[in-house]
Amino acid sequence: QVQLVESGGGLVQAGGSLRLSCAVSGGTFSRYIMGWFRQAPGKEREFVVGINWSGSSTQYADSVKGRFTISRDNAKNTVYLQMNSLKSEDTAVYYCAADSRRLPLITSHSASYDYWGQGTQVTVSS
Repeated sequence: QVQLVESGGGLVQAGGSLRLSCAVSGGTFSRYIMGWFRQAPGKEREFVVGINWSGSSTQYADSVKGRFTISRDNAKNTVYLQMNSLKSEDTAVYYCAADSRRLPLITSHSASYDYWGQGTQVTVSS
C-alpha cells in the first residue's frame, strides 16, 4: 500500500520561508509524477506544482512561480517544496500526491493523482 506523509508545515510571517517534505513508501516512487496541491478554508483544492519522474520537468501554478521550488530525491523516496516569499494568501493545507499512471506529462488535475497524503497546515501571518 502506497503511503504519503507530509511534514514541515507551520506558522510563518509574510515574506518568510518554509520547506515541506513528502515521504513516500510502499510503491515505486521513481516512477511517479509527484504533485503538491493546497486547499484554503472555503476554497477548492488547487494545483500548486508538479514534477516528473526524473525531476527534469516541472509545472507551476502562476500564483507561485518564482517563489516556490519543487524537487525530489528518488534515493530517499521524498519530494520537497521550498516556499519562499510567503504571502498570507498561501495559507492553506498542503497535500502531496502521486500520479502512478506512468504517463509522460505532468497534470494539474487532482483526479489524475491516485495517492494522497494527509496534508500539512501552512499559515502565513501578515
